[in-house]
Amino acid sequence: MPPDPKPSRWLYRKSAAAFRWLHIYLSMLSFASLMFFALTGITLNHPTWFGGSVQNVVDQSGQLPTQLLAGEVDELEIAETLRAEHRLKGRVKEFETDDYECMLVFKSPGYAADVFIDRETGNYSLTVTSSNAVAIMNDLHKGRDSGPAWSLLIDGSAILMAIMSLSGFGLLFYLKKRRVAGVLTALAGTIAVLAAWILGVA
Repeated sequence: MPPDPKPSRWLYRKSAAAFRWLHIYLSMLSFASLMFFALTGITLNHPTWFGGSVQNVVDQSGQLPTQLLAGEVDELEIAETLRAEHRLKGRVKEFETDDYECMLVFKSPGYAADVFIDRETGNYSLTVTSSNAVAIMNDLHKGRDSGPAWSLLIDGSAILMAIMSLSGFGLLFYLKKRRVAGVLTALAGTIAVLAAWILGVA
């Protein structure tokens, strides 16, 4: 007597529904990040198209109290004094001190502020370099000077996109009429990427 086919049909329907659910809701969950990284991939590849390479440079100067610079330098107080005085943005990425000078750099996406301080007189020069929204988005795409929270978002987005792609590939195997064409399309896309790398880059 042949085995009852109902359990296998039930498993087939349930697994197909699971792949479909996973693909749909992962697509919606990663929609914003997918669109962001897709569009900024274009602006990053062609920064001059949208003015992403344009920078605004402003030079300023000032003076710090010399007691902040004597002996053991209080890096946090100096940084926060400068931040408050000039409304500087970003994190302090570098702070170097020698017997004569202090140098610190504030950075955030599309923004940098370089400060050089004379320890003897307290005089300092400040150069602020800022960019437009396109350059900021390009730096966010690369995760440049964007902090740990954004770094986690990039990792999470990459994982979601990978799972979404795999779930779409898995769903294809439940579509008998499109299975072969879909696999061939995926193969063609893979070959195109490899060909571009081998012929145009390597």
